[in-house]
Amino acid sequence: MMIAKTFSRCALAAGLTALLTACSTPGTTDAKKTKHQPDLWPRLTSPFPADETAAINAEVEKLLARMTLAEKVGQITQAEISRTTPEDVKKYHLGSVLNGGGGFLNGNKSATLDEWVKALDAYYEASMDTSDGGVAIPITWGTDAVHGHNKIVGATIFPHNIGLGATRNGELVRRIGEITALQVRASGMDWTFSPSLSVVRNDRWGRTYEGFSEDPKLVSELGRQTILGYQGDLSKTGRMSPNHIMATAKHYLADGGTVDGIDRGNNFSSEAELIKLHAFPYFAAVESGVLSIMASHSSWHGTRMHGEQYLLTEILKKRLGFEGFVVGDWNSHGLVEGCTNTRCPQAINAGVDMLMVPFDWKEFIKNTLEDVEAGRISMERLDDAVRRILRSKFRAGLMDGRKPSERLHANKKELLAAPEFKEVARQAVRESLVLLKNNQQTLPLKPTLNVLVAGKGAHNLAQQSGGWTISWQATDITNDDFPNGTSIYQGIRQTVEAAGGKVELSVDGKYTRKPDVAIVVYGETPYAEWQGDIRHVGYQAGNHQDAKLLEKLKADGIKTVSVFISGRPLWVNRALNASDAFVAAWLPGSEGGGIADVLFADANGKARYDFKGKLPFSWPKSLDQAEVNIGDKNYDPLFPYGYGLTYASPAADLGELSTEENYTNVKGGADEELFVGTAQAPWEVYAVAPETTPVRYLSGIAKNASLTLTEGDKETQGDAIHATWDGKGSAALQIIVPNAMRNLSQVQEEKGALVFDIRLLQPSTGPVNLQMACLGAGCEANIDITTLVNASPRNDWNELSVDLACFAKLGIRFHEITRGFVLQTDGSLELQVTNVRMVPGMGDKAGVQCQ
Repeated sequence: MMIAKTFSRCALAAGLTALLTACSTPGTTDAKKTKHQPDLWPRLTSPFPADETAAINAEVEKLLARMTLAEKVGQITQAEISRTTPEDVKKYHLGSVLNGGGGFLNGNKSATLDEWVKALDAYYEASMDTSDGGVAIPITWGTDAVHGHNKIVGATIFPHNIGLGATRNGELVRRIGEITALQVRASGMDWTFSPSLSVVRNDRWGRTYEGFSEDPKLVSELGRQTILGYQGDLSKTGRMSPNHIMATAKHYLADGGTVDGIDRGNNFSSEAELIKLHAFPYFAAVESGVLSIMASHSSWHGTRMHGEQYLLTEILKKRLGFEGFVVGDWNSHGLVEGCTNTRCPQAINAGVDMLMVPFDWKEFIKNTLEDVEAGRISMERLDDAVRRILRSKFRAGLMDGRKPSERLHANKKELLAAPEFKEVARQAVRESLVLLKNNQQTLPLKPTLNVLVAGKGAHNLAQQSGGWTISWQATDITNDDFPNGTSIYQGIRQTVEAAGGKVELSVDGKYTRKPDVAIVVYGETPYAEWQGDIRHVGYQAGNHQDAKLLEKLKADGIKTVSVFISGRPLWVNRALNASDAFVAAWLPGSEGGGIADVLFADANGKARYDFKGKLPFSWPKSLDQAEVNIGDKNYDPLFPYGYGLTYASPAADLGELSTEENYTNVKGGADEELFVGTAQAPWEVYAVAPETTPVRYLSGIAKNASLTLTEGDKETQGDAIHATWDGKGSAALQIIVPNAMRNLSQVQEEKGALVFDIRLLQPSTGPVNLQMACLGAGCEANIDITTLVNASPRNDWNELSVDLACFAKLGIRFHEITRGFVLQTDGSLELQVTNVRMVPGMGDKAGVQCQ
């Protein structure tokens, strides 16, 4: 990296890498925010050629001088496709449009490249229309292409960043960025909200898999390579070629270091620790010429990053010399103190240049115009924001007058799943696999064996790809949405059958012919953002369904191989004990054949590919060890950062591991969470009515007869369920464990209560029943809570609770619960509900008690 000046307090004799050791001022979650220390930060030099920068700046000033106030405010506004038309772009002079996590062209997730390109042509032409006497400035189109062009059906899906971190292969990561850029260009788009430069320090965070590693050095290097892949090397020309797209380094700053790993939470690092850990990757990003940086939803010492003027302007723009523009995240300006989604001069004044206002952008524009005219936002600040956006548009080649369909690679369908691109993805899968256990050298397997492939993840492309795949949460997609993909099972079958072996697929592990070996594929189901936040890192704690399947197979005398799919390291000791070999596969994406490449030997019994993956995150020794990072004072993981076995260097067999579930250091103890912000696996939410098929609540919607479930908001977007009964028949909101049961006897024995938050909107016109059920016919219990619900304050959140002893007295067997929360009525009722959980020790404090 280039450094123009040394630090006054942390001399960098060996360059920026020395920062990791030179600036060793400790920071803890109790650290007090002291006086700002800008001299701790480096001064970086511009990566762009000076003459080219001068030429671009001159062009920018010419445009800026011609723009009206309305055009400038439109330029700093980004709207979402579902609430924006080409006519809107023309009328309001919008600077950008995005297709968000759940946003599709005309609501169609399967829209073709041709349809996308035609639509983007219309938006582009609207932005260039000068019939009103305005200035022609092309929009930039943003999308979440975070592991390939993952919003387009049929595109090659690469491993998520956590898997790429395991590869340690910067050249490969850069190539993936180049391929993704070509695929995005094929759809007519030009800007991706990637890469994530999160240095994840708490694995409870629901975005852990978006980070490359817990190590800032690895995040820095792979982030740099990703940016160079997306944008190309701008140090020579200062402008992108048509093969590239704009990148976004995100989320600035310290999103991976919030207290308890809470998404959009608070970071209390000292400034020195902030530099040492979380800011470090951004130095390489700025010096790689990244054209945009996204502000984080999170806070630093209580100040929302979208309102953090010191870090956004004084440090990022002035001290570090960032020349691009800062883009806001989804309505995050509305979280700044004193702001709403429709008005936030504070965020603009703090340094956010383009605000992501997906739905309420018209009112936002109106209010921002008023704020500028009233002097609440200076013209100088507005011009700076517009100047930065225009400069990046020039560097990105958007000002060359070509509409999307006329650009190189537009509508080239062959780019989505080109054989050479699929091979790169398959290589990435191979190199991301981390071998944690290989007792008695179980692997590699002979391909001539009789192989059982089991587990819910075996033939499930959505699960192996994870969140941010086609849809935001990826909970509403199926294998049909991957026309060019290969499941893990399909890859195994192709390998084994080609060698003369036999393969049987059985999700539940039941087999027709006793196999020689069972490969069990299981792990986390898809999630994104806060919906993936967890209380502890125990996988299936208190349940262990997958471990029990492995134990059953071992009891049958069958060799077991675990392929564990996850977006973070998790405590899986019981499954490790029941596995002869255990592979951490992370979220490998669409090319599941890469797993079979490494698991199976060739016809001569020689490994075709060795394991190369090394842990990018430390692996926990207990379910409460969510914060265990390389460099910690008392560092004691089960498997350390960088661990990974190989065939070339066999290790001693792994011994029996402790399976004690210790909740001592888990906030909330051994609470059983059913719905906290989202359904907590294995719990699922359904709308249920008599004589109808239950409808699962997915992507914020479920409707069945007289009951409609949609998204509600308590603390943040979509973290509650909005339930409306129309009174035309009986219906129930049910939170269940489908085709299984939960052993919750410990919570009940510890005098627990069923606790939940409701916001009553319209009281019920009929009886409201709280129900629970257990395994077997007739194992149901019903408690009338009509008075409790209707007495709740209208439009305010209120916590309700019922002693679990009430259900036990009605015959509920807590060691085999199937339905944990059922709210039923045949009257009309409207409310929101969230934070549904069973809490030990709350029984004698519950609103409804049964002593």
